[in-house]
Amino acid sequence: MISSDLVTKIGLYGLLPLFVGVLLFIMVDVAKESDAGKRGTFWIFLALGAGFATFGIKLLVELGFQRGWF
Repeated sequence: MISSDLVTKIGLYGLLPLFVGVLLFIMVDVAKESDAGKRGTFWIFLALGAGFATFGIKLLVELGFQRGWF
């Protein structure tokens, strides 16, 4: 039987990175299609990529607390 903890781990560590990859592809496509230029592309990746980065930091901090690093 599949537990809710297993479903959560599969979604968080398997499906979410896949979803982030799709979103990065969409960000590149939006930058190309809108002719954003170098500055526009930078701001697209800075604004949307900041959310990805903070989520990654959150995962590392949680891992640190689970393993007793902090």
